[in-house]
This record gives sequence, C-alpha cells and structure tokens, in this order.
Amino acid sequence: MSRAAVPAYARLVRNPRVVIGALIVTLLVVAAVFAPWLSPVDPLAQDLMSPLLPPGTLAEPMMAGDPAVMHWLGTDSLGRDVVSRMIWGARTALIVALLAATLSALVGTVLGGVAGYFGGRLDAVICRMVDVWMAFPPVLLAVVLVAMLGTGLTSVIIAIVVVDWTRFARIVRAEVRAQRQLDYVTSARMLGLGPVRTLVSEILPNVAPLLITLISLEMGVAIVVEAILSFVGLSIASGEATWGSMIGEGRLYVNQSPWLMTVPIIATIVSVIGLNALGDGLRHELDPVVRK
Repeated sequence: MSRAAVPAYARLVRNPRVVIGALIVTLLVVAAVFAPWLSPVDPLAQDLMSPLLPPGTLAEPMMAGDPAVMHWLGTDSLGRDVVSRMIWGARTALIVALLAATLSALVGTVLGGVAGYFGGRLDAVICRMVDVWMAFPPVLLAVVLVAMLGTGLTSVIIAIVVVDWTRFARIVRAEVRAQRQLDYVTSARMLGLGPVRTLVSEILPNVAPLLITLISLEMGVAIVVEAILSFVGLSIASGEATWGSMIGEGRLYVNQSPWLMTVPIIATIVSVIGLNALGDGLRHELDPVVRK
C-alpha cells in the first residue's frame, strides 16, 4: 500500500513527532482541566513553618488532626506546595495559549487572506501595517501594552494578539497568493463562485494544514510570553500560580533551592517542544504538498 493510500489516522499514530507532541499536550490539558482534583493542596496555602523544603519531604500538619502532606517537589519560600502551583500554573499557561493563538490566527488569517486574494491597494495597506508592527521588538511591545492595559490575563492575551497577528498575516498572504494562481481557483471562478466564497470554501481549506502548524507554534510562543510577563510581574495578580512567577521567585533562592526555578523552566520548555512537535507532525502528515 502506498503512503498516500494509508488512512490519515494511521499515518498520524506512526509519526513519532505527532505521538510525542500529543502526549505532552495531553498532559498539559489534563493538568489544566483537572487542576482542582490533581493538586494535593491549595496552591495559595502558606505554611510559614515549612519554607524551602526539599523534594520528597513529608511535612507535619499545621493543626492537630490534619493529615501530613507529602511535598513531592518541595515548597517555596512561603511554604506553598510546588506541585500544586505547577498544576495550576499549567491552567494559566493553557488558557493564554489557546485564546491568544486562536485570536491571533483569526485576525491574521482574515487580513492575510484578504490581502493575498484581492491584492492592489488593500494588499499594500495591510503589508505596510504588518511591516510597521514587526518593526517593534515583540516582547518589548507586549510589555508596554500590558503596562498600559493593566495586569491580568485579559491584558496578556490582548497584548499577544496585537503583537503576533502579523505572523499569521504574512504567511497566509503568501500562501493565498500562490493558491490563487492554481487551476482549481480558476475553475471555481468559471463556475460563478464569488471572491469571498472562493477564498473561504476553496483556498482556506488548502491553507488549513499550514494554519495548524502556525497555531501550535503560536501557542508555544504565547506560553513563553506569558511566562516572561509573569516573571516581571505583569501577568495575573501577585501570588497566583504561574510558571513565570515561580521562575522569578525561584531565582532568589537558586543556591539553596534550585528546584524552585528549574522545575517551571523545564515545564515551559517541554510544553513548547511538545506543541511544536505536534504542529510540525500534523502538517507533515496532513498537508499533501509536504507529503510529496
């Protein structure tokens, strides 16, 4: 049986990038969705009698009759359980990644598709907008936007969308321009399909595999940007569990408790690698051009 004749699901499960990426993303989703049930204790609960405990420490209960708590990854400077904070931090990372990537894709695809299909002055205006936007350092622009809008997840998501829609617009525009010259688009026009219907029903489905890759990459970028903003104190309220804030707090105690900074860094890196691997593998198996 030729590769083209193999069903899509069979190709996906045979691709190691898809499998590894899917496993990592699944763990991230499970941790985010079931955080209230998976976290051993309240991530905000402080035990000032048990600060900076090493991993694997069984802490004595604060009150008589309470069960002892096993801190598998130790505690931070305020005695908060690192495992619980990591799990709730995954929820924050996933919310930002999903919403920011989806909205960035929506804005960038609409503008890029319009520019690539219609061309002319509309294309020139959108291209100049993209050039102006991309002239600013993205992380610096995101920091400035969040500082202006105020801290909070909504501000973080808006900042990422405002900064990163250009990534989608440029690539979608180039792909739509290439697809517009192909025979199937000419046939659609001859059958009487209008420009908008041709773009939406004929061209965009062929751009979808590329969008899958871009969205997965953007989710990884959004996780990193949120971690950076949390690190400098511009994400959600102080004390809430985010990987970036955990890295910022952990660097103060890196000599005596290196796991406080190492664990969230590893979680961020693994999440980004998983998202990138999943997106790349999906495009490799679903895009007929790449498969050839």
